[in-house]
Amino acid sequence: MDKSNKRIVLVTGATGGLGTAMCKKLHKDGFHVVGNYHTKEKAEKWMHQMKSEGFDIELFHGDVSDFDSAGDMIREIESKVGTIDTLVNNAGITRDGRLINMKKEDWYAVINTNLNSVFNCTKHVIQGMIDRNFGRIINISSVNGQRGQFGQTNYSAAKAGMHGFTKSLAMEVAKYGVTVNTISPGYIGTDMVMAVPEKVLNQIVAQVPMGRLGGTHEVAHLVSFLASEETSFITGANYSINGGQHVY
Repeated sequence: MDKSNKRIVLVTGATGGLGTAMCKKLHKDGFHVVGNYHTKEKAEKWMHQMKSEGFDIELFHGDVSDFDSAGDMIREIESKVGTIDTLVNNAGITRDGRLINMKKEDWYAVINTNLNSVFNCTKHVIQGMIDRNFGRIINISSVNGQRGQFGQTNYSAAKAGMHGFTKSLAMEVAKYGVTVNTISPGYIGTDMVMAVPEKVLNQIVAQVPMGRLGGTHEVAHLVSFLASEETSFITGANYSINGGQHVY
C-alpha cells in the first residue's frame, strides 16, 4: 500500500522498549508510523537500528510535557507527513520514593511527563479527528494506576488520571467516530525492567500468576488492535494486560 493511503499513527516516547515494539507492530500492520523523541543521541541510534531492521519510521522532536513544544511537533508532523489519525500517548518516566521523602520536582516531573503530556498532545489533534469523523486515542497507563504501588504516589496518580481522562473524553467525542481507550500493562520485559537485580526480578515474577513477565510485543499487539478500523465500537475502556497480577 502506498504511504499516502495509510492511516498515520503518532507514538510518543517511541524510542523506549514499549514504544519501539509498538512502532514495529504498527508498521508491520500497514500503518504509517511516526515517533516522538526527546533525546537526540538516543534517537539517532534508534533510527539507525530501525533502518537496519527494515523499518522506515520517522522521528520528530518534542517535549510532550510542554504544551507549546508538543503543538510545534504535531504541526511539523502534519505539514511534512499528514494528519494524525491515531495518537498513542506512551511517553512516561518514574521518580520513585515514599511521599514523605519525595521532592516536589520529582512529583511535577512525573505528573507533567506522564499525565499533562496526554492533554498536551491530545488537545492538538482532537479537533482534526472530530472534523474527519475518525480518530483513535490510546493512552498507555499501568497496573499501578489501578492498584497503587508503594513508593509511587506520583506515578500511580498520573497513571490513574490517564484513565479518568480516557473515560471523559470518550464520552465527548464518541458521536464523531473518535474512540479513546486505555491500556494498563503490568510488568513487561523491557530493558529497564530486565536491568533490575535478579533477586528483585524473581520477586516480581513470583507475583504474576502466569509466572513470567509480559512481552513488549503483546502490548504492541493490543495497541495495533485498538488502532484498527474494526474497533470503532470500543471506547472508554481500560485493557488490563498483566498476566493476572491484578484482577477486579
